[in-house]
Amino acid sequence: MADASTLQLNDQNFDDTLARAEGVLMVDFWAEWCGPCRAIAPVLDDLARESAGRVTLAKVNVDENPSLAARYGIRSIPTILLVKGGTVVDQVVGAVPKAQLKKKLDAVA
Repeated sequence: MADASTLQLNDQNFDDTLARAEGVLMVDFWAEWCGPCRAIAPVLDDLARESAGRVTLAKVNVDENPSLAARYGIRSIPTILLVKGGTVVDQVVGAVPKAQLKKKLDAVA
């Protein structure tokens, strides 16, 4: 499902990963049972791959890490946080078209 370069985040590695990330980190809050999450996953993989290293994809399973979802006020999934320099600079809620995600990534990259 996820590309080998996709980071799997959890309560233990989340803060450190955000602090160390170079470029833009796309953090996908998702769940196995979520249809729209499964639908957008290949789009996120494509965007990270097409970015030539400027964008890294990371995933947080909300069922396994509810405290992270609560910390960021995630009420609907998929929610994708765009993180740069350890700070959330934008977010996208829902399975939006690839062009809309690319536009947001280009704006923060």
